[in-house]
Amino acid sequence: MSKKEVYEQKTEEILNPIVEKHGFDLWDVEYVKEGGNWYLRAYIDKPGGIMVDDCEVVSRELSDILDEKDFIDEAYILEVSSPGLGRPLKKEKDFARSLGEEVEVRTYRAIDRQKEFIGILKDYDKDTVTIEYEDGETMTFDKADIALIRLAFDF
Repeated sequence: MSKKEVYEQKTEEILNPIVEKHGFDLWDVEYVKEGGNWYLRAYIDKPGGIMVDDCEVVSRELSDILDEKDFIDEAYILEVSSPGLGRPLKKEKDFARSLGEEVEVRTYRAIDRQKEFIGILKDYDKDTVTIEYEDGETMTFDKADIALIRLAFDF
């Protein structure tokens, strides 16, 4: 397991009881380097959406525990936010909670001269994702062929 994965996993272990206590869902944790700075990002959600005050409460509690545990070697910036409207589906739990929702699938290479597909997430397993179109037809993608899958949103 890489250092990045260890940091993300340990942070998730710390975050889970915090978000559960407040009735939130932990969507994702990522540890990334951008422009010379390391960022530890936590994405939280709840029915009706996350507010700035919710992020602040979780950020303060998480920050105190991270300072106490001090397991991250590099200096980093902590961010706690909503996963946003077009949230990507990465983990098994993301797919499970998104069954029946409209998703956008982008593939690495064109399939029938198309790289973007929108439909209802009907099924998934460790290797495939199946969406259903409005006309009832389904399409199954190999996860290895998917560049991005996220919740679709209309404006």
